[in-house]
Amino acid sequence: MSIRLYDTSTRQVRDFVPLVPGCVSIYLCGATVQSAPHIGHIRSGLNFDIMQRWFAYRGYQVAFVRNVTDIDDKIIAKERELGTPWWQIAYANERAFNDGYDALGCLPPTVEPRATGHVPEMIEMMRGLIEKGHAYAAEGNVYFDVKSYPEYLELSNQKLEDLRQPSSEGETGKRDHRDFAMWKTAKPGEPSWDTPWGRGRPGWHLECSAMAHKYLGKAFDIHGGGLDLIFPHHENEIAQSKAYGDDFAAFWVHNAWVTMAGEKMSKSLGNSVLVSEMVQRWRPIVLRYYLGSPHYRSMIEYSEESLREAEAGFGRIEGFVQRAVERCGTVDAAPEVPPAFAEAMDDDFGVPQALAVVHTAVRQGNSALNADDKETVVARLAEVRAMLGVLGLDPLDPQWAGTERGDDLHGVVDSLVRLVLDQRQAARERKDFATADAIRDQLGLAGLAIEDTPSGPRWTINSQ
Repeated sequence: MSIRLYDTSTRQVRDFVPLVPGCVSIYLCGATVQSAPHIGHIRSGLNFDIMQRWFAYRGYQVAFVRNVTDIDDKIIAKERELGTPWWQIAYANERAFNDGYDALGCLPPTVEPRATGHVPEMIEMMRGLIEKGHAYAAEGNVYFDVKSYPEYLELSNQKLEDLRQPSSEGETGKRDHRDFAMWKTAKPGEPSWDTPWGRGRPGWHLECSAMAHKYLGKAFDIHGGGLDLIFPHHENEIAQSKAYGDDFAAFWVHNAWVTMAGEKMSKSLGNSVLVSEMVQRWRPIVLRYYLGSPHYRSMIEYSEESLREAEAGFGRIEGFVQRAVERCGTVDAAPEVPPAFAEAMDDDFGVPQALAVVHTAVRQGNSALNADDKETVVARLAEVRAMLGVLGLDPLDPQWAGTERGDDLHGVVDSLVRLVLDQRQAARERKDFATADAIRDQLGLAGLAIEDTPSGPRWTINSQ
């Protein structure tokens, strides 16, 4: 079965046929770094990380470009608000985003270009669009003439006569209020670069068109981003790039949001949950499971309860892996995932259906453990590790070593619990089972689950 993707531009699931056999080229709109990331921001990177992993598993060579918007109106506003240079704000938050990606186990992109490093490419694109009659300079700004491109708004399925184009202060000289800015004239005290039309700075949409062209060429396979980017950002990218002469993206893939109380998680609404705070309260691998297990086109309604459910769900998987290793030793991942898992992933990256295959294998493995059927345990463990590896969720992967929630405290707690468990074991050896049971019950009330294994007692945080 070939991989099938939902394409926003055609509004249907299509067979994926790469432009270059054996290769996949992906451009993902990455971070605008005016402040630190919340889990809604990181979800996009994580969803495309899973896609990148699955393409690689299927044998494709993946070129993955994820840009950084390090100059825009919001970053300049932060400079005024904080009295801190714009570049310092941008770089600090870029590092915070990468820390978030790393914490949740996302593979690095092939290249991560910054907008400010590609002004010459933007100037070249604007010059070409002006020469072709698709853009014009006015009062130091450069605008795209939307009426010059008849296919404008096909991605978002809007009508030009009903269009309300977002604009910002200083966008003067437009011939039509629906035209959008590719370049903005310099204001006193703001960062600016020299161009043939005067000093200024990039417009948001132009940045991505120029960087996609430089790194992926005139045509590439997949352009991704959040649903909120369909208009105006992606619509305007298409107009610029295709009017310039590029074929641009063959597929448009958009991930849904993380919401709170039904609203998109955002800094402006004050309902964001910062990744740096979340990884102190929840194990990063659990956060990855929580954000990655729904289908990428499904909304996630954030709540503490749903995170606890994710923790319990992943705990069942991890518990089997730990028990199987204790019983049978470390087992390498199987060379291939089960066919049902592959079928789910091939069908528009159906992670929920793929995880159902994982949980079925876990249940079968637990039954084999209870029956002391080591051959079946080893087979199921190998399958589970193969599937979890594709999803970036294998608890035995070195990526997750030392990522327990509150890791510094974990060692201290482990030592204290071991002392209590030694007392329990001593009570059992002298056949004082009432005391042994009482110790176990007290640990349970403290939130710890104790499991007796052939290699001795093992404790975990009770997720019930």
